[in-house]
Amino acid sequence: MSADKLRQEALALPLDERAALAKDLLLSLDEPTDVGAEQAWADELGRRAQAVADRTATLVDWADAEKRIAARLKARREARATR
Repeated sequence: MSADKLRQEALALPLDERAALAKDLLLSLDEPTDVGAEQAWADELGRRAQAVADRTATLVDWADAEKRIAARLKARREARATR
């Protein structure tokens, strides 16, 4: 069955069945968890916390960080808009 045909049939389902199908489809998109990722993030968090405790970390004021983040997001949106 083609994707177009399947889509048409799915859209013809009653609302509750479409919702259940949508939920199942979205859940199927979840990638398997990278076994080492959680430990890698825990290790990174430990390193960062230790750097703050040792006073070797370069800390950034939240207001400045927020401005930098907003500027990066704006630049990305503008780049996408010109594609």
